[in-house]
Amino acid sequence: MNVERPRALTEYEVADLLSLSVATLRAWRLKAKGPPFVRFGRAVRYLQADVERFVEGCRPNGAAGEHRT
Repeated sequence: MNVERPRALTEYEVADLLSLSVATLRAWRLKAKGPPFVRFGRAVRYLQADVERFVEGCRPNGAAGEHRT
């Protein structure tokens, strides 16, 4: 059986992908804003699908009620 695991991105990868600083992502986490994240112990990771949904929700014509910053 070939199970595809979701891609877990570091905060540095997500910051680079979104053209943001890591400090911005950290501030968003503290304010419960930004893309959803998961913790593995002390490690913070972002699932690629969650980041993609977050970006889509930030579009002016994105789905109503989606993630807004």
